[in-house]
Amino acid sequence: MKIAKTIICGAALGLAAAVSPAFLQARVTLPGIFTDNMVLQRNDTITLFGSADKGKRVTVKAGWGKNVTTTADAASGKWSVKLATADAGGPYTISVSDGKELKLKNVMLGEVWFCSGQSNMEMPLAGWGKIKDYEKEIAAADYPDIRLYLVKQATSVVPIDKIESPLGGWRECSPETVPEFSALAYFFARNLWQQLDVPVGVVASTWGGTPAEAWTSAETLKEVYGYSEKMAALEATGFDRDAIMANYQSDLAAWKASVHKIDKGYDADGNELWIAEDLDDADWSEMNVPCYMEQAGLPAFDGVVWFRRTTDVPQEWAGKQLYLDLGAIDDEDIVYWNGIKVAEGSGYNWQRHYTVPANLVKAGRNVITVRDFDTGGEGGLTGPADAMALHRGGEQVISLAGAWKYRVGCSLTDMPAVPMSPESSSYPTTLFNAMVNPWLQYRFKGAIWYQGEANVGRANEYETLFKSLIFDWRKHFGDDDMPFYFVQLANYLQRLDVQPESQWAALREAQACALGIENTGMMVNIDLGEAGDIHPKNKQEVGRRLSALALAYTYGLDIPAEAPVYEGYEVTGDRVRVSFTMPSNGEPFEQSQEVKGFVIAGPDRVFHKAQAYTDGDCVVVYSPEVAMPVAVRYGWADNPECTLSTKSGFHVAPFRTDNW
Repeated sequence: MKIAKTIICGAALGLAAAVSPAFLQARVTLPGIFTDNMVLQRNDTITLFGSADKGKRVTVKAGWGKNVTTTADAASGKWSVKLATADAGGPYTISVSDGKELKLKNVMLGEVWFCSGQSNMEMPLAGWGKIKDYEKEIAAADYPDIRLYLVKQATSVVPIDKIESPLGGWRECSPETVPEFSALAYFFARNLWQQLDVPVGVVASTWGGTPAEAWTSAETLKEVYGYSEKMAALEATGFDRDAIMANYQSDLAAWKASVHKIDKGYDADGNELWIAEDLDDADWSEMNVPCYMEQAGLPAFDGVVWFRRTTDVPQEWAGKQLYLDLGAIDDEDIVYWNGIKVAEGSGYNWQRHYTVPANLVKAGRNVITVRDFDTGGEGGLTGPADAMALHRGGEQVISLAGAWKYRVGCSLTDMPAVPMSPESSSYPTTLFNAMVNPWLQYRFKGAIWYQGEANVGRANEYETLFKSLIFDWRKHFGDDDMPFYFVQLANYLQRLDVQPESQWAALREAQACALGIENTGMMVNIDLGEAGDIHPKNKQEVGRRLSALALAYTYGLDIPAEAPVYEGYEVTGDRVRVSFTMPSNGEPFEQSQEVKGFVIAGPDRVFHKAQAYTDGDCVVVYSPEVAMPVAVRYGWADNPECTLSTKSGFHVAPFRTDNW
C-alpha cells in the first residue's frame, strides 16, 4: 500500500465575512482561514499569520499553554509566528494582540483534512445532491466536534490570498450547517471521529465539472507535457490579468472568424445567409421546441444550428417595442428579427429575455431567427414552453413554443478548438490560484480527492497530469509525505459486457497509476455507480471505504481497507489463472463460482465475455469462444458489472493484462 502526505486547502477569506463583530475593532487581523470554531492539526507546528500596525509588537497566546511574540513588518505590517499544538482537545481560545486583543474562540485540536475535486466531491447532502437518506442523515448530523469549512467557488489567473466561505468560516457540524456541505467530506470526517474519538476538521474546496489541470499550479504545469506552451504564454504576460484577457479576446475573435468560414449560414465574407425575411426555407427540417435537439432529430450532435419561426404581430403592436422571451438556450445564441440582429446571449441554464426595437416591428408576418451554438451536451431551445413568448408587457402574449424550422450550420467536429476563457473554472491553474493557494500555510493531516470525470477522453494525458498534481500540492504545502487518498471513477452509462475501447475504463487505469507514488491510496468505486446518473447517491459507502484507507494507513488501525490487487497471470491450455497480491491491510476476496466482470481475448485481439471463478487467492478465467487466450481484462467498460470483492465490501480494482 502506498500512502501520500498531501495537504489541501481552499482559499483565504476577508475578516469581516468570517469573524465576529468584536474582531472589527482590533487593529490586528487574520486571514479568513482562521476563525472561531476551527480545528488545528494536533501535535504539530502551525503557522499563524496576519496584519497589524506597522512595527507593532504582536503577542499570540494559545489556550493550551503556548505563547509567542513577534513584530509586525515595518513596511507592510505583516506578521507570522510558529505555534506548537498539543494533543487532541479543546475548546480553546487563541488571543492575538498588538495592543488591542483579537480572540479566536471554540478552537479545537484534532485531525484536519482537505477535501477537493469536482462534483462528486462537491455533491451536498441536500441541495442539488439529495444523497441516499439525506433527510435522516441531516437530522442526525449533530457532531459539535466535527468542524466544517466550505470554500466559496472562485477563479483567478494569478495566485491570490483572498477567500470566502458560504458558511462564514469554520462551523460546528449540525443539522443547520451540514445540508449544503460536501456529503463525502462529511461522511469521511464522521467515520474518523467515530473511530479516533478526536475532533475532526474538513475543508471542502470543490467545483463540479472541473479538470485536474485547473487545480494545478502554473509552476508545475509548465513542466507537464502538453501544457508548457500555454504556461509560457501566461508567463510572458507577467501573469498580468489585463494582458491575459486581451490575448484571450484576440484569440476568440480569430476563432469566431474561422468558424464563420465553416458555418454554412455565412458567406465567404462573413455575412449571414439565412436570416432574410424572404428566405426560402422549404427544404429546412422542422423541430418542435422547447426540446433538447439531440433528442429531437440531431442525435450526438454538437455545433451550430440555425432556427427560424414566423409569427403574426397584431396591428396595434406595429411600431411598438416588444419583449422577446426565448426560454433557456443551450449554449450560445444570436437572435435576428426580420434579418436584423437584436440580441445575443450565452449560458445553457439562463433564461433569455430580449427586446425588439419598435422600428423593426410591423403588423402581420415577422421572422425570428436564432443561431444556436451548442458547445457540448444536448443543445437546443430548451424552454420551458411557457417561457417562450412575444409580448408588450401586458397579459396578451404570443406563444413561441411549437414548430420551428432548422438547418445545421456546422458540426463541432469541423471547428478548431474554441479558446477557453482564463476566468473559466476549467482553465489551467485558476482553481489552484483561488481555492488552494490561500491555504498553503495551514496544516493538514492529508487530502482526499474525487475527480476525473472532466478528463475522460484524455487518459494518457491524465496519467502524468494527476501524478503532477500530487507532487505539486506536496511541494507547495511543504510536506512530501502527507497522505493523498483518491476515489476511482464509479461505473456509469450504458452497461455493456464487452467494451474494449471504453474511455471511462482508460481513465480509471490512469488514476490507478498514481499508486506508484508513495503514500497514496485508491478507493475502488466500481460497484456504486448508476447508469443514468453521474452523481451516484450512496456517498455513505464511498466515505466508509475512503476513511478505511486513512484509518488503516495513516492512523495505524488494524482494520481491512482494501481488496487484493492484480499481480500477474499464467495461461494453461484455454484457461488463464490470474494472481493477486495482498496489501498490508487487505482482505481476501470471497470465494465464488460465478465472478462477473471478466472478458478474455485470443490472438485475434477480439474480446469475449468470460466465465470466471475464484480458486483460493487466484481467479480462473476462460471462454468456450477462446481456445488460445492471450489477454484478460476485468471491469473494463464504462459501466461493468463487477463482483470480485471482499467480505467487508472492498472491490478489486479494474485491470487488464494487455496494453493494446
